[in-house]
Amino acid sequence: MRPPPLTYLDHAATTPVAPEVLQAMADVYASPAANASSLHRAGVAASYFIVRARHQVATALVTEADRLTFTSGGTEANNLAIQGVALAGGRRSGHLVCSAIEHPSVLEPMRWLAGRGFDLTVLPVDGQGQVCPDELARSLRPDTVLVSIIHGNNELGVIQDLRALGEVCRSASVPLHSDACQSFTKVPLEPHRLPVDLLSINAHKIHGPQGVGALWRRQGQPLGPTQHGGGQEHRLRSGTLNTAGITGFGTAATLADDATRATLLARHRQIVEGVQRCLPQARINSPIQGGLPHILNVTFTGADGSELFHQLNRAGFMVSLGSACHATTATPSHVLTAIGRSAQDALSTLRISHSHHTSPEQISTFLDMLEASLAA
Repeated sequence: MRPPPLTYLDHAATTPVAPEVLQAMADVYASPAANASSLHRAGVAASYFIVRARHQVATALVTEADRLTFTSGGTEANNLAIQGVALAGGRRSGHLVCSAIEHPSVLEPMRWLAGRGFDLTVLPVDGQGQVCPDELARSLRPDTVLVSIIHGNNELGVIQDLRALGEVCRSASVPLHSDACQSFTKVPLEPHRLPVDLLSINAHKIHGPQGVGALWRRQGQPLGPTQHGGGQEHRLRSGTLNTAGITGFGTAATLADDATRATLLARHRQIVEGVQRCLPQARINSPIQGGLPHILNVTFTGADGSELFHQLNRAGFMVSLGSACHATTATPSHVLTAIGRSAQDALSTLRISHSHHTSPEQISTFLDMLEASLAA
């Protein structure tokens, strides 16, 4: 028996690499092998790929190219921001602040520092996943050295008001870092126009290769390296540059435009309306409007989330039981419990995430299968 055709609805975990990105990376691999730090002709040619990609990513962020430090992904960018600020100048103590719905690559380095002399405040969120600016203001102390608040949450799709939160931090002279890996290119994002000091992005959420990311840093923001060696990337991230991966990142950053974002919104509306029409018992945890246009988080109260996931998977529909970072555990999502969902409801929740390549027909077929699975 032939397996069913696959419909990929887990784009928040990772996206398929775009053909244009594959071709750009193939051009690098077809060039003479060279280290982009080498001074001979082949090395200079390799460095050109890096320069071009840096400008492409910077253009997508509407910023200067020299504000970017390439990393191995969003996880490293988050760690570089958090540890690089907290430990700058040999600091060994201080106060850190983050929200309860951060990605593990923010929560874990924060907790790691908390076990080594720092104090950590984890801010609660409301039932919609929003951080209250007044709550943030009350949490700040004279020794607060960094606040990290995710921009677009990877499970709920809720977008934080970085302007309001950043103004609170700026009034207290505290730097603000934000993980923008899910929101980069999906919604307008110009960090130089916001009161934010560091911003993490990556490639594999925007149809680029896995294993490449970047940290944007406002000019003058102190930051120490967490990786030492040859002094690449402004002496912040030593190591031979991944020329092909960075080239793919740059190309991927050029692919999003108003038309792709409009398509994402249209598909989002189709999924929301389908769930509301066919599955009135479902509880949508994501913002209906004003959130990330590619993520929908839905609780099917009373259903076995794991069994539902496997039924859909067998039928060829690939969704997530939560974030990919929690997919191998049977514990409830910390994001869902933070917004007040019970442990049982959290284990009855699926995340559906699409791209502008997802067709209306694929979504309709998925909704039919979802309805049938819940009725079985």
